[in-house]
Formats: sequence, C-alpha cells, structure tokens
Amino acid sequence: MDHLWTPWRFTYIADAAKNDRCIFCDLLALGDDAKALIVLRGERNFVVLNRFPYTSGHVMIVPYTHVADLSACEADTLSEMMQLARRVQLALASAYKPDGYNLGMNLGRCAGAGVTGHLHLHVLPRWSGDSNFMSVVSETRVQPEELSTTYQKLRAALA
Repeated sequence: MDHLWTPWRFTYIADAAKNDRCIFCDLLALGDDAKALIVLRGERNFVVLNRFPYTSGHVMIVPYTHVADLSACEADTLSEMMQLARRVQLALASAYKPDGYNLGMNLGRCAGAGVTGHLHLHVLPRWSGDSNFMSVVSETRVQPEELSTTYQKLRAALA
C-alpha cells in the first residue's frame, strides 16, 4: 500500500482550526477574482485555485452557499459541481496533460477538512511518478509553477 504523506500541511490545518471565518466566503467578499484566484464562476459554484496546492493545477469547486454537508446542498448545486468538475478535468487535460486526476471531499475535521463549515470538491491533476523525496526529507513540496501562471493557464483553458 502506498501512502501520501503531507506533513507541511499540518500548519495550515492547525491554523484553520483557530479561525472562525470562512476562507471561501471571504474570497467571494473580496470582489476581485484575480486576487482571490477564482478561475471560473458558475451559477451555483465557483472554481478557485488552492493557495496550498499539492500540485500545479490543484483547484477546488465551491458552492456559493455556505453549507458544511452534502445533505444541505440543493440538487442543482451538486449537479453543477460535477459538471464543473468535468469541465475542469478537460481544462487540466488541455493545459497540463496529466496522467490521472484525484477528486475528493473531506467533510468534517476528523476526515481531514481544513475548512469544516463550507464543503468543497478538490480536483488535482496527477502524473506517473509525481512524488519525490523533497516532501519526505525536507517537508517541502516542489511546485514547478507560480500560482499566477497556473491562474492564467486555467482561466484561458476554461474560457
């Protein structure tokens, strides 16, 4: 069995637990999609780059409505979320040509959610052999691209 260890994210998760504000609602309140790293807005959800990505192209699909659980989401919101996931996958395929994808949600603190009150779907491109020793030895993730570059690529691919 393979394991994905991400010890560098502990600081992020620990700090998120101390903050009672919602980072997703705060991003929407900015009113500046480029500053917020929102690459696409749908009718019920938006797509935003992860500021603490596991890999280049790591995005999250987030409902506009602040809900913590799937049972609190309207069916149309969940439907659009999956339609956006498909659209993001096609954009990532065009921009990055990955070998595969991870899609997932962590609902609740014990499940690994860094933001517990506002559900979101992670979409990550993956490549064969994309893990390396830097994560384990140096608690460092090597990102080959700055977030501003990723933002421009995905905005163009999703247009």
